[in-house]
Amino acid sequence: MLSYSAMRILYLANGIPVPGSLGGSTHATEVAQGLAVRGHEVHLIAAQRSGWSGFAPLLRSPKPQPYAGFHLYQHNVPKALTLLAWKPLFNLVKKISPDVIMERYYNFAGAGVWAAQRLGLPCLLEVNALIVDPQVIFKRRLDDLLGGPMRYWALKQCQWAACIVTPLQTTIPSEIPRQKIVELPWGANVMRFQTAAERNGKAQDKEALAIFVGSFRAWHGALDFVRAADLLLAAGKPYRFKLIGDGPERALAEQLAKAWPTQITFTGALPYAAIPGELKQAVVGVAPFTTAGHPALQAAGFFWSPLKVYEYMAAGLPVVTTDLPPLRSIIREAQEGYLFPEGNVKALAGAIERVLEDQAQAFKLGQQARSRVVAHYSWARHCAELERLLTQI
Repeated sequence: MLSYSAMRILYLANGIPVPGSLGGSTHATEVAQGLAVRGHEVHLIAAQRSGWSGFAPLLRSPKPQPYAGFHLYQHNVPKALTLLAWKPLFNLVKKISPDVIMERYYNFAGAGVWAAQRLGLPCLLEVNALIVDPQVIFKRRLDDLLGGPMRYWALKQCQWAACIVTPLQTTIPSEIPRQKIVELPWGANVMRFQTAAERNGKAQDKEALAIFVGSFRAWHGALDFVRAADLLLAAGKPYRFKLIGDGPERALAEQLAKAWPTQITFTGALPYAAIPGELKQAVVGVAPFTTAGHPALQAAGFFWSPLKVYEYMAAGLPVVTTDLPPLRSIIREAQEGYLFPEGNVKALAGAIERVLEDQAQAFKLGQQARSRVVAHYSWARHCAELERLLTQI
């Protein structure tokens, strides 16, 4: 194994609450902690979960606090105003004196990339979504009307960065050379889900429970999950379905499930620490993603790195998910789970039934899923690759 010198790394994830239960919160925490475990001094600038407390944070630098093995700075500034806090962030960069800067991209960020450019520091830009919206999005049309300042700023950050990491390179405008882009998927904390995997790997009869964890936004497919559950229950199948999370479509999902109050249950949002325990009870994890109604996904492809899929796998669960790239390369048909055509509720129900009707096969698929995520999609592997790239730049 290659050995790298310890670095002082400044990681800006402005607008992402740490600690927090969002996927971005998990991502930022796991990356900062993973790099710290590898021997680096990591300083993470993130957001507080509480609301904005006034203009003072725009004028002063946040104070550090120890957290999970790294230095955490909670910057209480709304996401849309982050660039207005450039001066205290710039002063903080100079005070920390990092060897390298990482910044998580979003439309109103960029102070870290700019500071790196001003101070002659190498910078890695982390991109997790399409950075120039399709023209059907109002924000893009407004930007075009104003002469394209947001597009200009996005391109500038990409140009200044020495390296760009993203789950799918189509998130980056075509003007940016492809050789500076590295496709790097997210991962799962495989040790966090170890106990769940051990239980799910035992060949024992369990209640036939299918589980969904998500944000209840349209593209997570919660409504399709409930519709599939309704088909199976109406056919007399003795299954249970649990939905964990909250979001805009939760009320409609509960309305669709009202005929089955004991068979389809909703927990609401749970602390992240509670998720492994919930997954221990399930036989299958379901991720019925859909790109319908999400213009960015339809324009660039499925660029999300599916955290819930990796965590189902880490818990030793077979996964039912949509037959889309790159999902079909993570979950291979009849090897780590089953795939169904996007939006086809009947096929989704059939895939869930296929798992729940044969628990012996489900255990086998779950163990194969666990082995695959450990080998290819862990946060440890993600951080090892980040370490290589940061050293290289």
